[in-house]
Amino acid sequence: MIEERTTRRETLAIVLIAVTVAVILMALPGLKRRTRSGFAILIPLSATAEAAEINLWKQSVLKVKEDRGEPTGKQAKITVPPQLGHYSDTRRFLAIQVAEWKEHQFETPTDFVGLARLIRKGELVSLKPVTEDYILFGVGGNAEKDPFTHYEKSSGKRLSLYSASELRVEYARLADSFKNLEDEIDSLRQELKEGGKLKRSERLKLQAQITQKEKAVKAERERKELLDAGYGDAERERQILGDYETLENLAKDFSGRTFDLTDPNSRREMKVRMLSALRPEALKVMEEIAYSYRQKFDRPLPLSSLIRPDEYQHELSKVNPNATLIATPPHSTGLAFDVYNRYMTAEEQSHVMTHLARLEDEGRIEVLRENRDHYHVFAFIDGVRPDEALIIESLGRTAPVKSLKSEVESERVSRKEEKSSERKGDQKKRAKKENTLRHKRR
Repeated sequence: MIEERTTRRETLAIVLIAVTVAVILMALPGLKRRTRSGFAILIPLSATAEAAEINLWKQSVLKVKEDRGEPTGKQAKITVPPQLGHYSDTRRFLAIQVAEWKEHQFETPTDFVGLARLIRKGELVSLKPVTEDYILFGVGGNAEKDPFTHYEKSSGKRLSLYSASELRVEYARLADSFKNLEDEIDSLRQELKEGGKLKRSERLKLQAQITQKEKAVKAERERKELLDAGYGDAERERQILGDYETLENLAKDFSGRTFDLTDPNSRREMKVRMLSALRPEALKVMEEIAYSYRQKFDRPLPLSSLIRPDEYQHELSKVNPNATLIATPPHSTGLAFDVYNRYMTAEEQSHVMTHLARLEDEGRIEVLRENRDHYHVFAFIDGVRPDEALIIESLGRTAPVKSLKSEVESERVSRKEEKSSERKGDQKKRAKKENTLRHKRR
C-alpha cells in the first residue's frame, strides 16, 4: 500500500512537471533562440520533486512573464542612472572587476572540473532554482548533454573525461566507427565506379555521400588523436582520470542529489546545477536586491546568469556578444550575476536601478545596464572598491600615485556628464521629430 501511494505521488509529480514544461515553453518567447532540447534544463527538478516546489516554479515563471498592460524592457521609457552607464574609457568597467580579482587572487574555474572543486571546498554556494524572492530564469541554458571535458584554455581544445572502463568503451566505439565508415565509403565508391549509366544528378548524390562520410572519418580521427594525446601518457592519464573522479565524487552527493555521469540528461542537469552558484559575497548582494524587488512588486527577481567557467564562457561567446573573452571574465569569479529586465515595467526597472545605483555609490558593487535586457552586477568581496593602482594596472597603463584620486573623480564626473548629454541629445531628437510632425500637419 505504501509503495502504491509512493508510485501515485511520483506519477502526479511527473504529470505536473510535464504541464509546467508546456507552460514555460509557451511563456518564454524571449528565449526562442535556444534549442528545443535546451528548454528542459530550465526546470532543474527531479521527477519525485514535491508538487509545492513545482507549483512555486510555475507561479514564478508566470509572475515574471505576466502582462503588465504597459511597455516593458527596452520599450519602457526609463531614465538610466549614470551609475549604470559606461565610463568615458569603456575598458574601465572590466578593469575594475579584473582588479578585484588581482587584489584577492582567488581561484577561478577553467572548466567544470575546476568548478566542482570550488563547490566541494565550499567557496561557492549553490542556489535553489526558485525561491519567493528570485528565480533562475534560463541559467545554464547553453549546457550540453555531452560528457564533461578537460578544457585547455591556451588552445581552446576540450578532452572528454571518462572513467577507465568508459575509456575502453570509447576506444572500442571509435574502432567500430572507423570500420563501418570505411566499409560504407568503399561501397559508395564501388557503386560510383560501376554506375556508368547513372544520371549526372545520381553521380553527384553519390559523391556528396562519400564526401560526407570522409568528413565523419576525419572528425573521428581527430577525436582519437585527442584521446591519445590526453590519455596516452601515464602521468597525464592519472591527471585526467583524477579530474573524472572529482566530478564523480560531486555527483554522488550534490546538494542532496545524485547524478549519473554516464547518462546525457543527468549530465546536463548536473551542469545546470553547477552553474547555479555564486560566492557568498555576491549572494548577499543578490538576495538584498531580490528581497527589495519582491517586497515592492510581489514578483521574484529573474536571474539569467551566475558563475561561468572559462570553458562555458568561451562557448557562450559564440551566441552572446556580451560574453567577454578576457583572461579573467567577471562571471568566472563567482562575484557576478545578471538580472533579466525584459519583462519589467518602467517603474520596476527604476526601482531596481535606483537600488543598484545606491550600492555602487556605497562602493559595494560595479554595475552596467547592458543592451541585451540585463543588469550586470559585480559584488566586491570586502564591500570596498579595489585599489585604484590595480585598476590602472588592469587597464594596461601606469599613472603617478598622486593622480589616481583625481583620475577616479574625473571618470565619475565624466560618466554623469555623458549620461546627461545623452538625455539632452534624446530630448533634441524628440523635439526635432515633433517639429517635423507639426510642419506636416500645417
